[in-house]
Amino acid sequence: MYCKNCGKEIDDKAEICIYCGCGTGQKQAAKDETNVLAIVGFIFSFFFAVVGLICSILGYRKAAELGGSGRNLSIAGIIISAVWIGIVMIALITV
Repeated sequence: MYCKNCGKEIDDKAEICIYCGCGTGQKQAAKDETNVLAIVGFIFSFFFAVVGLICSILGYRKAAELGGSGRNLSIAGIIISAVWIGIVMIALITV
């Protein structure tokens, strides 16, 4: 493809002309990745709190790589897992 501003040939996938710096009007399709660990951690936090806690922590760490995808879900999984673990620990101590 050719730059609309300077007329020089540029890469077809280029968003900006390397010669003049003018935008080409093309936007790259953003990768929309789902944070599977965050989802799994949230679901497991209701049934298997320890597994949910581990998956939620891993999902929280992966959220930084994915641009924040699943961050809030991971936080919810961590909180729910911690509450369940606390309830079980209290129940075991008092019995």
